[in-house]
Amino acid sequence: MKEAKLPRRDWILLPLISVLTAAVLAASLSLIGGCVFSQNLSIGECIIIDPVTGERGVPNRVCTKKTAESQPVEYRFNSCGYRAGMECGPKPPDTYRIVMAGTSYPFGWTVKREDTFAAMLPVELSRRTGRKVELYNESMIGEGGIPRNIALRFNEILAAQPDVILWMVTPWELERADRAPRAWEEPGPGSLIRDLVKNAMRGKVSPDAIPSIVASIQDRWVASNSGILIQHYLYEFESLYVNLYLERESQTGFLRAEPNPLWQYRLQKFDQYAADIEGRAKAAGVPIVVALLPDRVQVAMISSGDWPAGYDPYKLGEELRAIVTSHGGTYIDTLQYFRAIPNAEQYYQPIDNHPNAGAHAIFNRILARELTSGAVPALKAVGP
Repeated sequence: MKEAKLPRRDWILLPLISVLTAAVLAASLSLIGGCVFSQNLSIGECIIIDPVTGERGVPNRVCTKKTAESQPVEYRFNSCGYRAGMECGPKPPDTYRIVMAGTSYPFGWTVKREDTFAAMLPVELSRRTGRKVELYNESMIGEGGIPRNIALRFNEILAAQPDVILWMVTPWELERADRAPRAWEEPGPGSLIRDLVKNAMRGKVSPDAIPSIVASIQDRWVASNSGILIQHYLYEFESLYVNLYLERESQTGFLRAEPNPLWQYRLQKFDQYAADIEGRAKAAGVPIVVALLPDRVQVAMISSGDWPAGYDPYKLGEELRAIVTSHGGTYIDTLQYFRAIPNAEQYYQPIDNHPNAGAHAIFNRILARELTSGAVPALKAVGP
């Protein structure tokens, strides 16, 4: 029997139907992603980039922003440009003041201020110690709170009249310990393609140009509505999330049991800034306490108690403890507490990686317990 031949029109219609089906699926994913994960991240009207010390808030500015995975959140800055929940000025009498420094985790990015540990911690400390405690938050999103810029802005921290300085550190800012201020926008695929065409016309085409464009387009898809939709639900599976994260070799240095040369260099830079910051705090007679706020992948590993050979989610904490205590500071170990919290990664946004209100409540309990258990003698608890 002879096989029947496809009519000529089918050779045209079938590919068109396939392309149309793919287009409908892609459009549907994009539409659903846009509805479920809408976002408003243009923060130029409330954040400025200081040419010397990086990002900081616009004084007396209020703005509302929404990330793809969060609800709309109001950010209110005082006359000094900080989301402190109070006006900057002299410390009230009979008040024990904590001045906190760091980046977006202690700043409370994506979390209403009343749900941040910056707002809850002084209330809890006042209850435990029987004295009036307040926390003035000088943390800043972006690179405004990396070690380099904290050192440059340290006089502002001292000007707030702290009784103790609470320096919150995350793996993100250790990667950028000494970076200079940058512009908000990175070059997109459009500009890269234009540069490729211009260079081709001049006979100057770099062999790395095409991979750069492919990587840039891939990054754009990851940030698209459909990309966010797919990633968000995939990353909710703990083991899948950890495995996918560990495939990104460039981002796993802080999880290695033996830090690679790049992370050794980053830790050396942090050591230099820590020596400067802790030395100036000591000269001013102000104790300084440093705590590591873990990344989502760290708490996923610790809470499950399982990670591949060659990795150690506790290693970074050990490195920081050695650095901080060598310069006379006090280090708080937060990682140990996540052993008893099942699926601790659920308290972080799957893609954005920032802690949600649940994580801030956990941070509040950990810090309150550690600060009143002898880490700071002036905050020793008066009861159980």
